[in-house]
Amino acid sequence: MLIQQQQQKKKKFIHFLTSMSSSPYLNFTLLLIYYFTSPTLSSDPGATKVLLLCTNKTAASMPFRKLFISNFLSAMDSLTPLISKQRYAAVSNGARNATVFAYGECIKDRSQSDCNICIAQCKTQILSCLPFQKGTRGGRLLFDGCYLRYDEYSFFNESLGNQDSTVCGNETRNSVYEGNVLELVRNLSVLAPKNDGFSVGFVDRKNVTVYGLAQCWKFVTGGNCRRCLEDAVTRIGSSCRSKEEGRALNSGCYLRYSPNKFYDNSTTSDVTAGNHGHRKMAIILAASSAVLALLLVAATMVFFIRKNVMRKRRERKQFGTLLDTVNKSKLNVPYEILEKATNYFNDDNKLGQGGSGSVYKGVMPDGNTVAVKRLSFNSTQWVDHFFNEVNLISGVHHKNLVKLLGCSITGPESLLVYEYVPNQSLYDYLSVRRICQPLSWEVRYKIILGIAEGLAYLHEESHVRIIHRDIKLSNILLEDDFTPRIADFGLARLFPEDNSHISTVVAGTLGYMAPEYVIRGKLSEKADVYSFGVLVVEIVSGKKNSSYVLNSSSILQTVWNLYGSNKLTDIVDPILEGNFSADEACLMLRIGLLCAQATAELRPSMSVVVKMINNNHEISQPTQPPFIYSSSSELSKSVSQRRRNFLPQSNTQSSGDTMTESLVDPSMELSLLKSPN
Repeated sequence: MLIQQQQQKKKKFIHFLTSMSSSPYLNFTLLLIYYFTSPTLSSDPGATKVLLLCTNKTAASMPFRKLFISNFLSAMDSLTPLISKQRYAAVSNGARNATVFAYGECIKDRSQSDCNICIAQCKTQILSCLPFQKGTRGGRLLFDGCYLRYDEYSFFNESLGNQDSTVCGNETRNSVYEGNVLELVRNLSVLAPKNDGFSVGFVDRKNVTVYGLAQCWKFVTGGNCRRCLEDAVTRIGSSCRSKEEGRALNSGCYLRYSPNKFYDNSTTSDVTAGNHGHRKMAIILAASSAVLALLLVAATMVFFIRKNVMRKRRERKQFGTLLDTVNKSKLNVPYEILEKATNYFNDDNKLGQGGSGSVYKGVMPDGNTVAVKRLSFNSTQWVDHFFNEVNLISGVHHKNLVKLLGCSITGPESLLVYEYVPNQSLYDYLSVRRICQPLSWEVRYKIILGIAEGLAYLHEESHVRIIHRDIKLSNILLEDDFTPRIADFGLARLFPEDNSHISTVVAGTLGYMAPEYVIRGKLSEKADVYSFGVLVVEIVSGKKNSSYVLNSSSILQTVWNLYGSNKLTDIVDPILEGNFSADEACLMLRIGLLCAQATAELRPSMSVVVKMINNNHEISQPTQPPFIYSSSSELSKSVSQRRRNFLPQSNTQSSGDTMTESLVDPSMELSLLKSPN
């Protein structure tokens, strides 16, 4: 029987070692070390994982992440020798906002050897918070025998926090047991602050026994300890008291109860006899943890270095192509000329600010007024953006597209030179601020038609098929006579003639992106059609798609509901005071709904849209709302499997639309599609 128990314990330990690393060679080495050096596991070190909590905040930039990882490893390394001497440790490593604070402590009923084993395993398991892969800035891990935490701020004397948690068992007990639980945890919360922050005990009433333990962390003392445990008692009372087992973990304390005696009140803080096996195991675990950490650091460094080298190699190649293209064309403008033209980028000449850079008004030596975009050189997308604008758009000319006049690539920063469009952007006319005079109905009709003609040219009439990918209010500039000009081709993509769609990383502005593009990354000209549909609704209604009206529905859903009740004119911009053609307004809104239908195949092409606006084509009835219900199993499944990058906005001459630059959680994507705001 004893041999069987030893074999079972040996199998459990082997399983633990195997789970510590994905490297088969390291696993094999650790197993050999264990078999040849460790006799048996003679007691439970309390290394059962109870709870892992990770913060949502991460180290975003690569240089900062490297610094954070270095500080994290140093802090973790500093914990072990201190805990082996005094059973707790509080350390900090780094400076300013890159500092890592770390704390570890063992439950006081554990022997020193059990403490060492528990902390060693804890340091391995805390990596589940992905501090290397994501740069996660904080995490807590509770084992039955020890506690480990790291964070970006000094939390050592913190008693309560927003991640405080309760863990309850599954089995339910009777009212006698429940009463014993409440009596026990209340007594422990009173006794522990008076007994150096630690207390164990039991309540035995009506042949029902409950055992419990309470402990405050080393720097949480006196009143803070009492408040922490009182809060733990309250949460156990509300969540776990009828359950067989319960644990409460607060920032400053730990409270546990169970029907089984889980603590050892016969050991002292320093038990050394008969622990040779534990010492060996502690040495093995400490060594294996160090090897694993070293391998992780090496792999991380190799990954970042290789990624950086590949990025620079790609940028150099594209830069060479750009330089060759610019030198062979008439686009190259000396940096000094553009610098003087903008009065050395004086803020008085600043026209707007976008995600890819700032735009300035400039006067060239020949007297022509231009718009100069000063690209943010530290942006990782600058090469793609510059390549698109120069190589893709320089040969495309249309009355409804902003023309690229030149560029500067050899100076201290990258500059793009456009035609100057003097009359602001659609955003300035339709935003809440309304800093410009209201647009008449005739002007709005002209703007919608001009945008449609510009997109039709890009999709079907130019020598190359181009998808803009970022049609929105602030990217529609207006001439003095209100002729619309589509601007900012930084996100544009060339569309192969023989393809129905291409797959790409999602980029654009939330609220204007088509569902199939957001969810599956399928990009076609129908993505621009969807954006155009949203734009039409915004122009007619005078409201941005992020605006909420009528019972908190999005403007698209509101228009769809009014279409169903034959009341489309109710959404027309009230600032027009009835001075519009009801038939034309309804026609435009129907076209907007047709273009914003959720299924790409149902949307018309832009050339057909132009004919519809000119009354040269029949306008069919929209059959699908411009949002997705969560009952769509295909879309729900797609959303749950994908995450998307939303790249920063970039405006040519005007800014205003709100952008998101983040990894969007799949659950958020579906809500965005239901109500794209």
